[in-house]
Amino acid sequence: MKKHNFSAGPCILPQEVMQKAAEAVVELDNIGLSLIEISHRSKEFVAIMEKAQKLALEHLGLEDKGYKALFLQGGASMEFLMVAYNLLQNKAAYLNSGTWSTKAIKEAKLFGELIEVASSKDANFNYIPKGYEIPGDIDYFHCTSNNTIFGTQMMEFPSIDAPLVCDMSSDIFSRQLDFSKFDIIYAGAQKNMGPAGTTLVVIKEDILGKVDRTIPSMLDYQIHLGKDSMFNTPPVFAVYTSMLTLQWLKDLGGIPAIEKVNNAKASLLYNEIDRNPLFVGFAAKEDRSKMNATFNLADGVQSEVFDALWKEAGINGINGHRSVGGYRASMYNAMPLESVQVLVDVMQEFERKS
Repeated sequence: MKKHNFSAGPCILPQEVMQKAAEAVVELDNIGLSLIEISHRSKEFVAIMEKAQKLALEHLGLEDKGYKALFLQGGASMEFLMVAYNLLQNKAAYLNSGTWSTKAIKEAKLFGELIEVASSKDANFNYIPKGYEIPGDIDYFHCTSNNTIFGTQMMEFPSIDAPLVCDMSSDIFSRQLDFSKFDIIYAGAQKNMGPAGTTLVVIKEDILGKVDRTIPSMLDYQIHLGKDSMFNTPPVFAVYTSMLTLQWLKDLGGIPAIEKVNNAKASLLYNEIDRNPLFVGFAAKEDRSKMNATFNLADGVQSEVFDALWKEAGINGINGHRSVGGYRASMYNAMPLESVQVLVDVMQEFERKS
């Protein structure tokens, strides 16, 4: 039976990408060797890395604009540390919109003064703070574009003189933005780009080299840039599969094309959440994520029948995070509209049975 995978991550990937990646594990491009046994210095893998980096910059519109793309390890959680290690000399400003920005703030506090310009913790992070002021004397400003756990997404980003750093782990490549506003963008692959194991980091090179601390080699962006993501052995399978996914996205028509699909999926599900009296959305409507829809059952509605219905329909991974409860439907780029329709059909059947 077909499964409809709404998991928040590791997440759904395009079937053609999965097939090509599986074939490469057995043998890469008829070279007589597996992808996972060739040298990362071989011409075959160097070409894979270069193509992945090029496609990432191409999708973001950042080619020939002073940016480089890295594929590193340690997840976005490592970037919480690396950003501060490389940029925080005196003071940085952070927007706290959820669990991951809270964790980023914790790490950055190890290196200097932190200003939390605003937080939505007062409402269990069900909205994006607005109307905050960002100090002018900061080393950088950090934000999280999409909050996987709480189902909120930033619709606008500040224009500032200081470097703008953004964790885009759960909505990278999903919508059109002016990516040149950002000086560092980082994203764990396992939401919209590939399997767990690598993290895309896009850096405007001229913001580096301005702190006076000694940075350990593995945490130094300049060292990784100088070695083209190969200071140490890269996660070859994760990079290869990410490259395949980026090529799949290009073949579809890039971010403009996938954004239309993502908007259609989100509209379909949110319209049902708002229409159906048995459900209530968790996130503030103006801040609802196109990637992660969070919703709960209305007061007094029992979950047993609904849970049985969605499991019978082959739906997987919609249990909400313990911080929110209820349900979370993650609709990343590879999620087909048909799967969202199955979930909506189940919600409507639940209404008929209640």
